[in-house]
Amino acid sequence: MSGLVKDNIFGSSGLVVEAAGGLSWQPVVTASTVTVSAAKGYFINTTSNACTITLPSVATAGDQIILVDYARTWGTNAITIDSNGLNFQSSDDTYIVDYDTAGQSLNLVYSGATVGWTPSSDIVNADEPVAPQQGIFAYGQAAGVDWISMSNIVSTTGVVAADVTGVGSARAGLAAANYGTDKAIFAYGSSDAIGKVNTRNLVNSSGVIAADATGAGTGRTTLAATGYGSTGQAVFAYGQTGGGGTGIGNIRNLVSNEGVIASDATGAGTARREPAAARYGTDTAIFGFGYSGSSWLSVSNLVSNSGVIATDTTGVGTIRAQLAAVSYGTDKAIFGFGQTSSSETNLSNKVSNSGVVATDTTGVGTARRILAATKYGIDTAIFGYGFDGSSDSSLTNKVSNTGIVASDVTGVGTARYGLAAAEFG
Repeated sequence: MSGLVKDNIFGSSGLVVEAAGGLSWQPVVTASTVTVSAAKGYFINTTSNACTITLPSVATAGDQIILVDYARTWGTNAITIDSNGLNFQSSDDTYIVDYDTAGQSLNLVYSGATVGWTPSSDIVNADEPVAPQQGIFAYGQAAGVDWISMSNIVSTTGVVAADVTGVGSARAGLAAANYGTDKAIFAYGSSDAIGKVNTRNLVNSSGVIAADATGAGTGRTTLAATGYGSTGQAVFAYGQTGGGGTGIGNIRNLVSNEGVIASDATGAGTARREPAAARYGTDTAIFGFGYSGSSWLSVSNLVSNSGVIATDTTGVGTIRAQLAAVSYGTDKAIFGFGQTSSSETNLSNKVSNSGVVATDTTGVGTARRILAATKYGIDTAIFGYGFDGSSDSSLTNKVSNTGIVASDVTGVGTARYGLAAAEFG
């Protein structure tokens, strides 16, 4: 046989060795720059920094390079492609090419000088499996025992556990939020013994509440909190700093994804106490309702994915305060229960994945106020505890993944009000 025989492992004499097929995959790249070669695959880990990827300066039609988001962090730290003098999708090397979507993979193929490098596939890998979450109710005020620091874990199926002796200062009128994607934080509140505080208590991914830590910002009570952002931030906002109805403000304090509370920042919208807040969409949140000191409100304020609170949006639904809010489904929220200008209520208002508050939904369950709510499982939620106008309550009401509030479930644990709740795990 004359001529060159290619890709034939049997075409030579001597020992026949199995040839490796496909691309040659390289060790994980964690550096901020890397020069790549054809016929190779690269896992690009941008957990700690962005990465500039320099393509070969010389290429032949059919050359292939695969780039993979190793840790699903390109959405936070993007990669930049330097085509090194060659064209990239018909554009010359003066253009900046960034990829900034978490979970993305690029299969780059060189087609020739005119078009240059072209992504033959440019896909986002499916999200990793989501572990079911638990919830935790904690602190509050109860008849006969005053302020307490006990907690009650909510299982991944919505079962509320018996009281666990609390850690940290007994108090009520505090708020709680999820942070760091799998932990929670309780902060602020007051009691006769300690007054209004900025104390915080972190909750680890197993639901264990840590001892008191000095918080940040102005000590206050009857505020609200919610998670926001794509990497587990949170925000506490509004509340009352003084006694006798004084000191109602729109202060906000951002919380990092490590549970560190920032100093006071000016909020936005009507200063008020006793609002509620929850996440909606994928990385945004909403505060709604409350009491201004002179009137009951139904306004809402959206929270951006960087923690900026927007100005008032004219409210929908019955004006009220002392309600609770929680996420449900994968991208929606619901406000429920509370105190109107005349009585306790069990009305609810759904929030769409674009932050639009719906009109009232006829309530289910015992009307009550000063309750709390938390997400549990993957896409369900639960309202719990509160004050029904005559006595403290330990009742709970589950929320389905379509936002339907269920009838009362006989409560577990000490009946109380003025508590807070958040998901963890």
